[in-house]
Amino acid sequence: MQEYRFVLGLHDWLEKTQPQVTTQNALGKAVGYLASNWSKLVRYTEAGNLPIDNNTAERAIRPFVIGAELVFSDTPNGPSASAQLYSVVETAKANGQESYAWLRHALERLPQATSVEDYEALLPCNCSPKSPS
Repeated sequence: MQEYRFVLGLHDWLEKTQPQVTTQNALGKAVGYLASNWSKLVRYTEAGNLPIDNNTAERAIRPFVIGAELVFSDTPNGPSASAQLYSVVETAKANGQESYAWLRHALERLPQATSVEDYEALLPCNCSPKSPS
């Protein structure tokens, strides 16, 4: 409850301060940034389980971004496809899945999926494929 009062107080301060500052200085830019991201801050404080930053995700993909794998992304869509694949693999890991087992499980069943429920059932948080032997 104390956090909620803080957020309300900060919002009151923001509404009072924003019209009084110019966007040409550091304070004005900071106030503008806070105002434009207010809904995200409120969501963060309400959820309680969301991280304040994306450092965990960035650390997870760093080996792919820095590694030699991207040398082979020699088409315009290659880096985007690689990023999408890395994102899927890291999502599986974040959900406690062995990435290869989950990816194989999902790709084998994907052609039979015909509804939103079918696709959602393939998400790493919704299925438990067997690890490869």
